[in-house]
Amino acid sequence: MNVALNAMQAWWQGGQLIEFIIALTVLEACALLAYHRLSGRGLQAAQYALNLVAGLCLMLAVRSVLLGHHWLWTVLCLSSAGLAHWTDLWRRWQGQRQGINPS
Repeated sequence: MNVALNAMQAWWQGGQLIEFIIALTVLEACALLAYHRLSGRGLQAAQYALNLVAGLCLMLAVRSVLLGHHWLWTVLCLSSAGLAHWTDLWRRWQGQRQGINPS
């Protein structure tokens, strides 16, 4: 059990776990895109792209800290995640407001 925990800790501290999750996230995005293009069903890329970018930027920020990169890289990643998240919320809010018909 201790060997497994040590291996997991090394995988985490070396950044490989985050890189694996990033790869899975990119693979998921490719699968969603392919499914929509081939079947016409599912979500369009515009419906999830900004959310995906925000999540990827957060993962890159964690990776930056784990690997001891300069703090500016972490700030850049976190700022990018916040901007993508804010833009996604703003777009959704604007879309919702356009659907409201004042009487």
